[in-house]
Amino acid sequence: MKTILQKIRRLTSTILMTLLLGPIFVLLTGQVDLTTSWSKANHDRAGIAPSPSNTPEAIVQIYGARTFNWRGAFAVHTWVAFKEKDVSEYTRLEVIGWRHRRGLPAISVSTGWPDRNWFGSKPEIYYDIRGKKAADLIPQIMDAVETYRFPNKYKAWPGPNSNTFTAHIIRQIPTMKADLPPTAIGKDYLDQDDAFFADAPSNTGVQMSFYGILGITLAKTEGLEINLLGLNFGVDPDDLALRLPGIGKVGFIESSSASQSQN
Repeated sequence: MKTILQKIRRLTSTILMTLLLGPIFVLLTGQVDLTTSWSKANHDRAGIAPSPSNTPEAIVQIYGARTFNWRGAFAVHTWVAFKEKDVSEYTRLEVIGWRHRRGLPAISVSTGWPDRNWFGSKPEIYYDIRGKKAADLIPQIMDAVETYRFPNKYKAWPGPNSNTFTAHIIRQIPTMKADLPPTAIGKDYLDQDDAFFADAPSNTGVQMSFYGILGITLAKTEGLEINLLGLNFGVDPDDLALRLPGIGKVGFIESSSASQSQN
């Protein structure tokens, strides 16, 4: 028995060290800023979102950027943005930890450019749809916000957090086929009504998750993704991609979810 336990401990240690190689690589390659204080972090635009003055059509987008300081080696912060038809500004929806710490609702609804750097981290876009399809999604998105079960709760790990919120919105709207990266820690934290089973965050498969710290996803968009302690890894045959902890999605062709989202 003692020998078996020792082998299990060694195997567990080996697995954890392997999973940590991704975040270590991100730190060593300088992909996160460990020196700038949050008060001096850059919030400039990334130039991704089209100007409302030149784009009258409705727009729905999902963004993500590495979280502040060392946490960015592990995770991204995600948010949803939309612009209604003929409206001159974007609305941005997200969950923010410091709001909860100050006794405010964790959900933030703001206006302005949706593609600003997140405390120095340049955002990426995971979903982009425009025109009538986007206009039809906007009221459904607002309805989904109202059904979020954790407006007054926040935990960076394993959730509920910003990625739990974004994944919740997507799951409530079956036509949204968004692909959140493996670094969106918290996306696998399920609502209480879902127990341990739910649709995959992309709405293209199924997921089993134990409070966001242990689980598996099998879906057309995500492929096969395994979650151990919030560190996700797997393979995505649809995009010929690997899904790696810390590093994110490393693919060889354009994301299928991105191509499906275009008009």
